[in-house]
Amino acid sequence: MNNPYLSLDQQMVGDVYTSSEVMHNLTVLCDDFGSRFAGTVAEKQAADFILGCFQEYGLSEARLETYPYAGWSRGNATLRITAPIEREIPCISLPYCPSQSVNGELISVGFGGPDDFERLSGKLSGKIVLASSASSPELGRWVHRKEKYERSVLAQAQAFIFVSEHAGVGPETGSLQNNRPAPIAGISVSKEDGAFLQRLIDRKSCIQLQIETTDVNTPRISWNVVADLPAEGPNAINEEQIVLGCHYDGHDISQGAHDPASGLVLMIESARVLAKHARSALKRTIRFIAFGTEEIGLTGAFQYVKAHQTEMDQLRFMYNLDAAGGSSRKGLVLHRWAELTSFFENAYQEMSVNLPVGQKLHSYSDHFPFFLAGVPSGHMGDPESGPKGRGFGHTAYDTLEKIEIDHLRAGSTISARLALRMSADLDFRPVRRNNESVDQIIATDPGLEGYRVAQTLADQLSD
Repeated sequence: MNNPYLSLDQQMVGDVYTSSEVMHNLTVLCDDFGSRFAGTVAEKQAADFILGCFQEYGLSEARLETYPYAGWSRGNATLRITAPIEREIPCISLPYCPSQSVNGELISVGFGGPDDFERLSGKLSGKIVLASSASSPELGRWVHRKEKYERSVLAQAQAFIFVSEHAGVGPETGSLQNNRPAPIAGISVSKEDGAFLQRLIDRKSCIQLQIETTDVNTPRISWNVVADLPAEGPNAINEEQIVLGCHYDGHDISQGAHDPASGLVLMIESARVLAKHARSALKRTIRFIAFGTEEIGLTGAFQYVKAHQTEMDQLRFMYNLDAAGGSSRKGLVLHRWAELTSFFENAYQEMSVNLPVGQKLHSYSDHFPFFLAGVPSGHMGDPESGPKGRGFGHTAYDTLEKIEIDHLRAGSTISARLALRMSADLDFRPVRRNNESVDQIIATDPGLEGYRVAQTLADQLSD
């Protein structure tokens, strides 16, 4: 197949594969700044480092955009079995957990899918709910932690325990709510301790627990890091944009090397090689955004969309690279934009890479605020993969040595080459959806069941 971008492809791919810059940037982010969790000194240090990269690579108008959010700080958490035996179980609070003291009976909802909650309807009120992070194979979709927690709140449970599905990685963390304190306590335990609690339920029937959490919810500020690569090609339309985005904050118990930093450095490396080799071919501005506070509610992305509402009509595509630098295939998951399939399939064919393009949607990463605004969007990933857990993600074992430079290089070249084509091809002009079309997808898409549950809870809490 003829490739009009062959020379630029060769220059960018050759540069990425003969440079160690992408691994250097990942090493700095992980080893120098740790988790980069919202509200920490390292969060701001990481934002400044990313800003410095954008400036060094010659992007224009590199800046920090400040916004307020509902902050959260971890306190000590304890979980004690008080009857029929006495024992303390190691645990951690989940972000936005309030400071609470809870005593109650433990009840298991298994996988915590919709059928599990339906089966136990009327039996969860006043109880402490135990739910696995795994999803039922029969359900055919991944059930997010927040959906399980929010179903527990709607069922009037008084506390929630999240059990990791993976052995040997300890408790799995993750936010309970988006940018607001959670209504009931939520904690996490390891797979091994969760199995012990489940066995007690099976053997002893009535298990009494005491949960103490001491977390602090307090307002704070954070930053999105934004920079532009303006179009310089013939017939340039600089008011039109392609956005490449990934968040930079991780969770406080981990380096977050895979989630999100492996994807963040793909974006930074794409910025470097596009600025160095492809400026003269660009016909639309490419904007690079490192979002803050994603792990506690996509807050940076929501704030960005709110602050840039007047630009949404000219935003042709939002390409999300969250956690994309691991071992998974570097295909494209479109967010219900079937009409764009052929463009990206042709692009991959032209690039001589055999990667899938498919259609899926979920509400748990920074593409979602753009989706709600009607903006065409997609993320790097494998649309053919089935529902699965995070592995070591969101645990203390998401560390740098698990990331391989070849995966980073592969992802960087794919993202840079796709961004080049989206910017340079003036026939690529998807139009923003109207509110009615967005609402129709929200109401019917199976991947947004968790979002619908969240909206039900939000409506209930606001009454």
